[in-house]
Amino acid sequence: MLQVQGLHQHYGGSHILRGLDFGLRAGEVTVLLGRNGVGKTTLLKTLMGLVPASQGQMLLDGQELNALPPHRRVRAGLGFVPQGREIFNRLTVRENLLMGLAPRPAGSPLPPELFTLFPVLQQMLGRRGGDLSGGQQQQLAIARALACGPRVLLLDEPTEGIQPSVIKDIGRVIRHLAHERGLAVLLVEQFYDFAAELADQYLLMQRGQLVAQGRGGDMAADGVRERLAL
Repeated sequence: MLQVQGLHQHYGGSHILRGLDFGLRAGEVTVLLGRNGVGKTTLLKTLMGLVPASQGQMLLDGQELNALPPHRRVRAGLGFVPQGREIFNRLTVRENLLMGLAPRPAGSPLPPELFTLFPVLQQMLGRRGGDLSGGQQQQLAIARALACGPRVLLLDEPTEGIQPSVIKDIGRVIRHLAHERGLAVLLVEQFYDFAAELADQYLLMQRGQLVAQGRGGDMAADGVRERLAL
């Protein structure tokens, strides 16, 4: 679904991403693990076109993404849930969701499935985003990214600062989106147990490089937890 080949990214004099090669498959959750500062968020922003790639290719179903601005990548099928959620606090839940429809033709309706996945949002359509709990805001951020019907969903630490009951709900939704809806999901996560539970494939980053990758069921045997502590 999404293929990354020889991807490099520089910020000023710093070489952040160093020759990344990997692919995301439709119907699978790929977890990206690594300590803070290794380049995980930069990778997601590079895939979305929010920061430029210095070198390498990004292909979605064979279509090169490198020259496309972020809104064109959304139309091509990428959805992005940023770290920290970045919802619009002064807008209502409904208005936040409608922002996710911006790349679609004017007047497009909100997909009913959003409220099947996140029933709490149906009850809070008129509330301001800033009045929601952290877990509710995270659900809103995911639903907003799904409003455009992406084929690839990029999630940057969706469990950060969230209560355990909501983490379970988010895990259920991620699994459904990949295994039932056929999306390719790239999940950046620091919580090893949550990542291992969802992973069909894993990627491990250190200092801007992929130092290990494999099938999710092999994470324990491959010593991924121990390598995260290095």
